[in-house]
Amino acid sequence: MGYVDGVIDVSIIVPACFDNPLKGCAVEFLTKVLAQQRREVIPVTAVIGAYHIATRYLKAPKLLVKKVLEGMLRTKSPALYPHIPPEVAIDSLDYATVYNVESWDGYLIALARSLGTKIVCSMDEELTKVKEILVVNPFPEDEIRQYYEWIKVKRP
Repeated sequence: MGYVDGVIDVSIIVPACFDNPLKGCAVEFLTKVLAQQRREVIPVTAVIGAYHIATRYLKAPKLLVKKVLEGMLRTKSPALYPHIPPEVAIDSLDYATVYNVESWDGYLIALARSLGTKIVCSMDEELTKVKEILVVNPFPEDEIRQYYEWIKVKRP
């Protein structure tokens, strides 16, 4: 796999799936990752999770979200990380238990550490309490605020 700078969370993928104030930034960032202009990995499971979050919680159109995510997967970019070894799954549960975070967050921590990085690209503030990793949000603060305000108005 080579050297990896970070692991991409679902929260970075979701804004790329439908029209919103953060879509342009998300598409630009993910395009660079998929083209390997950045050295992050995107767990394939995060792409599946993005569909769930975008359609179920944010009520984005299913067909549109599917098309965007399918397009990402069809790139077959080496940045798409398909593996979940049992050891990483066990570590995920350990991190979730110790840090009292969701099992998905435990997976991000375990995956990052197994790939030799401490960076998780995420908008999830909950992850910042985990001292073993560095949470990096790749989007500008003003656009993140606009995104959350937009969600409050458009997706009550």
